[in-house]
Order: sequence, then structure tokens, then C-alpha cells
Amino acid sequence: MITIKCPKCGTESSMSLTQPVFEGPYRCWKCKETFLIKIANNRLESCEPLSQEEFEKRRQQIEAERGKE
Repeated sequence: MITIKCPKCGTESSMSLTQPVFEGPYRCWKCKETFLIKIANNRLESCEPLSQEEFEKRRQQIEAERGKE
């Protein structure tokens, strides 16, 4: 389980991953701001602002990849 602190509002949330590496969109549950996060070795490496349009595009890509599995 990894804890992510929103850079905009400071709210903490937890994420559970099946793999120790992840790169993808993240939305704060409180302020709804969107970010591109990178996790490596179960540690948050980066958290960059992401436009709503880019967030939706990346989310759809992840869902499409899941459908191929």
C-alpha cells in the first residue's frame, strides 16, 4: 500500500498496487485535481499536474490495455 499526498490540497490517500511499478493518471478524491504519477519500488517518484483531457486519454489507454489481458 502506498500513500499519496495531493500537491494541491494536501489530502492523503492510499493506493494498493499489484506491481511495485506504476505510471499513470491519478485524481485527488477531495479536490479532484488530476496528476500523472510515477511509482517505483512502491514509492512515489513523481507527481506532475495533468490536464483533464490528458487524464481521460491516459485512463482510456489503461482500460484498453486491461481489456487485452
